[in-house]
Amino acid sequence: MYEANTYEAILARMLDKIPDTLDKREGSIIYDALAPVAVELTQAYIEMDVILNESFADTASREYLIKRAAERGLIPSPATHTVAKGEFNIDVSAGDRFSCGDYNYAATEKISTGAWKLKCETAGGTPNGNLGMLIPVDYIDGLESAQLTEILIPGEDEEETEDFRARYYATLSTKSFGGNQADYIEKVNAISGVGGVKVYPIWNGGGTVKLVIINSEFGKASDTLIDTVQTIIDPIVNQGAGDGLAPIGHVVTVETVTETIIDISFSVTYQEGYSFEDIESYITTMIDSYFLELCKAWADGDGLIVRISQLESKLLNITGVLDVTGTTINEAASNLVLSTDAIPVRGTVVG
Repeated sequence: MYEANTYEAILARMLDKIPDTLDKREGSIIYDALAPVAVELTQAYIEMDVILNESFADTASREYLIKRAAERGLIPSPATHTVAKGEFNIDVSAGDRFSCGDYNYAATEKISTGAWKLKCETAGGTPNGNLGMLIPVDYIDGLESAQLTEILIPGEDEEETEDFRARYYATLSTKSFGGNQADYIEKVNAISGVGGVKVYPIWNGGGTVKLVIINSEFGKASDTLIDTVQTIIDPIVNQGAGDGLAPIGHVVTVETVTETIIDISFSVTYQEGYSFEDIESYITTMIDSYFLELCKAWADGDGLIVRISQLESKLLNITGVLDVTGTTINEAASNLVLSTDAIPVRGTVVG
């Protein structure tokens, strides 16, 4: 807004106010007296521009966006801790600590004999792919085998600034109240490990609500995460009684997305010196990246579409690929429209 108020422009305006009968040239007393003032005024205009930008949610930096959102009771979602499944040859005790790779875990809850929930001591999403052998931090008598076998609830990083900004704007365009769809979406998305949700009202008669969730890694939710969401929203015991976040009279059923295996075949013309084996890992990484893009958009649409054109254009960006023809998805030479609650998972890839 104040871009025109540069040092040169301000100094010129001030000098214009001085009669031409006086010496206003650079180095004169008048010039040297006004120049420092012009510098300070330029800085003041710069600060005023910053203040103006920080006053609006669309241009505010993270610090002031948080202050603006706090007026609506919103704060950025903090980083959460990964909960994983540990399997042992004996029953360990709550509080026992183990290390796996670069991370430490503490036993929190018994699942069954020899199986425990372990909470990662490091917050964030980085430990989500960490599985393997567990080493006890302190000696445990009788412990012979210990494995971290499954991620039950993915950890999440602290909410990114632009995601938080979008969530702030969402509260302005939708009103969450008393168990309407916006209310369920807001409350379920706030649960650790949930990456998105679809709400189906009266899906099985009056008063029934179905929630279909995807985890924060944008994959199929574990039974543990489903049970956690179910208990928070509407516990199975006394369903519909209002013991959870759901209003009295709402019988809520929580499910997760289904996985559709996608087999892909194509004919590739390779650049000289390349073969399928040379670039297979790049191709599968590209496909997984494309599927992840689709999964991230699952909660906002009525069904995902795996498109041949997208696959081929992305394949052409891989070094070593000259041309791609004859692409099929699940043996059909056409786009694949997934069911409303399905997400794609890579199957076989033949090139």
